[in-house]
Amino acid sequence: MITTDMTYRQTAVEGASGFGLLIALYDTLASDLRSAAAAQQVNDLEKRSARVNHAFTVLGFLENWVEPGSGELADGLVMFYARLRRKMIEAQAKQSAKMLEDLMTEALSIREVWQQLDTATAASGPEILPPVRTQKFGGAFQRQVEQQQLSWSA
Repeated sequence: MITTDMTYRQTAVEGASGFGLLIALYDTLASDLRSAAAAQQVNDLEKRSARVNHAFTVLGFLENWVEPGSGELADGLVMFYARLRRKMIEAQAKQSAKMLEDLMTEALSIREVWQQLDTATAASGPEILPPVRTQKFGGAFQRQVEQQQLSWSA
């Protein structure tokens, strides 16, 4: 993995919400599948195997987040992860870059759903309040100070 990718992911994870961590795992999974497909296209089986093995590890982390039988979403994720695991094995056996790319697309589509949920549940930013008006100064000087406070630019 490229150093900048690792730095980006580490920064994204620090202080992330549960959704943020989940999204970071999906990013890693998609990146692994993309790299595996690229390696397969140039017949670099060692690199492909390494990337798919890492994708299996990430998939294991994703599976550990799911509590089987805890609801319809959990059951759907269990089935999705099991299918993804089977297809990854099949893609390796068939040495199919196309299958790996298709799996990457599927992972990114699920990631997009988590991203939308994260955005929908994120707290809004701080409210911008008008400047506090003080009664220290009177008359024209107070209006001049207030105008200076209101007409700032970034």
